[in-house]
Amino acid sequence: MGVIRRAIVIGNGVAGAENQCLALVRALGLSHKSTLYRVSRPRGGLNDRLHWLPVSLHQKLDNAIRHMNVDSISKVSSRSQKVMPMGDKSEKCILEANAEHISNVARETFDKDGPVLLVASGRDTIPIATSVKQLAPENVFLTQIQHPRSNLDRFDLVITPRHDYYPLTPEAQKHIPWFLRRWVTPREPPGKNVVLTIGALHLADSVALQGAASAWLYELAPLPKPLVVVNIGGPTRHCRYGADLAKQLTSSLLSVLPTCGSVRVSFSRRTPRSVSDVLMANFHDHQHVSIWNGQGPNPHMGHLAWADAFVITADSVSMLSEACSTGKPVYVIGADRCTWKFADFQKSLQSLGMVRPFAGEEDMSSGWSYSPLHDTEDAAHQVIEALSARGWKLQPH
Repeated sequence: MGVIRRAIVIGNGVAGAENQCLALVRALGLSHKSTLYRVSRPRGGLNDRLHWLPVSLHQKLDNAIRHMNVDSISKVSSRSQKVMPMGDKSEKCILEANAEHISNVARETFDKDGPVLLVASGRDTIPIATSVKQLAPENVFLTQIQHPRSNLDRFDLVITPRHDYYPLTPEAQKHIPWFLRRWVTPREPPGKNVVLTIGALHLADSVALQGAASAWLYELAPLPKPLVVVNIGGPTRHCRYGADLAKQLTSSLLSVLPTCGSVRVSFSRRTPRSVSDVLMANFHDHQHVSIWNGQGPNPHMGHLAWADAFVITADSVSMLSEACSTGKPVYVIGADRCTWKFADFQKSLQSLGMVRPFAGEEDMSSGWSYSPLHDTEDAAHQVIEALSARGWKLQPH
């Protein structure tokens, strides 16, 4: 009765959030017995400007707009409507998140299958996840990944990076006007149900990297060494940059090329054209540089497995977390442009010897090492301990 044999993941459709949930479930050995539910926001047209609304209000507003469209413009074909339906055909295997349904599943199957490990991540998942916890408190163990901002006692466990608590530090307090401090979260130190990580949870574990090394063997193994992988993200509110950083990166890469065997460059979905165009213009026909154009299989996991060193833009916590889990040299560009808690994250990585600034003066053939990040494994261990305190345990692998 007290053995966890299954997991339910509540996602928000954002890969960076959902992958953290899936990574934790996999680290706990429950991937084979897990179900993914997704909180879907309406998309298309006006909806793309309303993501700041609570998801439940957004859904109601979308339904109202579509109802008015049907009533007032009944002759207009659905193909011409600007408001798109929630979800699409490619997501049939992913169930729509509904708190009542999930809680009923947890209660009705409890005697047969035992309790449910419920894992969620992202702002939109919080109302659903906490409602399930309220409806089936004796049947689920709720773990929320990423800081929920308020009322952390609603969750059995919260897993969040240390830099989310940066607002409580004396350094941060200097930058917050006194009349705004009561509105800045979190406002209290982490409680007993909060697990602090350094970076983000991710799927790049040893098993995944071994598989990627095999899958990319024939393409990446023959490349001249050292293989330097350059991962480029995109500017954010607290890590602003554009073509200026791309030009700086280009100059630095040209300087270190003599010490590189080969270079592989990848852009993310967030990379703006102003950044990618600069790199493409300078390296698209360089004999030692290969740029992934987004066509064909994504080489990201293969790069993690085969790279000898990484150069990564400072904006991406997930890409840095993955690279730092390999124990290989990680160089960061743009850290000086990050502010607030993201600057604190960069300082943490540097203080642990995991990353170094990329200045273009490095000998890329000269390696260095550090104790790799094990955030996902450490978080899984904390989940096991919290379950034990409740009198529950995981089914042995």
